[in-house]
Amino acid sequence: MPAPTRPLIGISAYVEPVDWAAWRGVRAVLVPEAYVRAVTAAGGRALVLPPDDVDGDVLAVLDGLLLAGGADVGPGRYGQPPDPRTEDRPDRDAGELTLLAAALAAELPVLGVCRGMQLLAVAYGGTLHQHLPDVVGHEAHRPAPGVYGSHAVRFAPGSLAATVLAGVDRVNSYHHQAIAEPGRLAVTGWAEDGVVEAVEDPALPFVLGVQWHPENEPDPRPITALVRAAGQRVDGGCDARRPRPSVWPVGGSAHGQGLSGDRRSPA
Repeated sequence: MPAPTRPLIGISAYVEPVDWAAWRGVRAVLVPEAYVRAVTAAGGRALVLPPDDVDGDVLAVLDGLLLAGGADVGPGRYGQPPDPRTEDRPDRDAGELTLLAAALAAELPVLGVCRGMQLLAVAYGGTLHQHLPDVVGHEAHRPAPGVYGSHAVRFAPGSLAATVLAGVDRVNSYHHQAIAEPGRLAVTGWAEDGVVEAVEDPALPFVLGVQWHPENEPDPRPITALVRAAGQRVDGGCDARRPRPSVWPVGGSAHGQGLSGDRRSPA
């Protein structure tokens, strides 16, 4: 068979009990169609990946990896006891961390969305705030069940996030956890209250995490950028690497500090 002309983007999937037709509570592998639509609209071919922690061999046929949103990352992964409000999925953690390790080793383009960004931080040695309202004092990042919030966002000049999201100053929001310590990742985006909104690894061609849900935005630029980076890999085109600062300015709050008050540079 001829090789596919569209870059193949793996999207990590959920396993959840669902109802349809006469069936109730059937465990199903699923992912919101918005991810698939965004990948397709950007010129990619979406492949849904159920949790599987045996190995990362599937990465051999992929051109990019999209870590989707969803349930909380297990606190044991970053050395904390679980908060009563944390709802984790150990199967997703195990399967996605296996995929992510293989993707990073192969320098595959990676995009983490919401939970996916938080998983990136944990994989890079970081930690999470398990219930964000306890830290920022409000519920604006998840105003009500099933209701997206909206807030201002800014990005570190010269960063991958700033390049991909040039002109974007507002994003949607639906999460109750957030990055506390980014590990070896560079923090390159902040909400007005200091919540980390974007992280990246400047040492690799394309590793980006965003705290919001671009698949539900009219212009899903992070997903489009992922597909384009994957396409460059397929075509053997220009190298996605480009010089960037090794230390990013820290910001977010009125005092110019993020929630952790830390300044990070990639290892």
